[in-house]
Amino acid sequence: MEEQRTGRRPYGDPAWAPPEPEQEEGLPPSARVYGRPAPPSRVAVPAWARRAALLAVAVVAGTALVAGLVAVITSAVRSPEAPSAVADTTAGVTYPLPKGWTRGAIPPVTGFTSVAALPDTALVMARPGGAADSVAVLGPRQAAIGLADLYGRLLLRGDTMEVVDDRWMSVGAYTGHSRALRATYTDVVNRPSYLRVTLLTKDDKSVIVVGLAQPDDPGRRAEIDAVVNGLR
Repeated sequence: MEEQRTGRRPYGDPAWAPPEPEQEEGLPPSARVYGRPAPPSRVAVPAWARRAALLAVAVVAGTALVAGLVAVITSAVRSPEAPSAVADTTAGVTYPLPKGWTRGAIPPVTGFTSVAALPDTALVMARPGGAADSVAVLGPRQAAIGLADLYGRLLLRGDTMEVVDDRWMSVGAYTGHSRALRATYTDVVNRPSYLRVTLLTKDDKSVIVVGLAQPDDPGRRAEIDAVVNGLR
């Protein structure tokens, strides 16, 4: 009777089995703290980009997400010298350090290979982007949109997310696309945050540059832009 009425076997039936648990494979650590992120937009993202983004570090619940990331890098051991640029041999790029910025020892997000920071305020990270053929499938703009959406959800987790810039870029011998988001929060801990994601390609390689700032400020935006525009 139970099976006829509900379409399910009763618990005592030997053939009964509990429903399969929700799979957590591939979820970032932050998803286990804050819950599964909302599905991203319909823009497809190459698999290599998804794997790297899903390794983003988790910040303890109740703290400011971007401030936590900046604190991680600015509290790391710094090189005793004060270089004027960061040379990322793995990503194959060099980018300048604005006045007051320092080269970080360890990027706070897995997959990134270099980082620069303005203590307690902003940071810029770079990483190889994978084969340029992967980007060519979507085109640089669509790939950049997907990356910005993904990193925005994983790193900012704002209550509201606004696109504040979206443009094609030519930097040195690289060309690509850059997209910037502004996140705001309803709590009293997080101040508005700024995220710029830039995807650049040259020949058969690409590079991803992510800039974060909290609080969002025109001066910090300009410094992040200076780092990206000075990439070689």
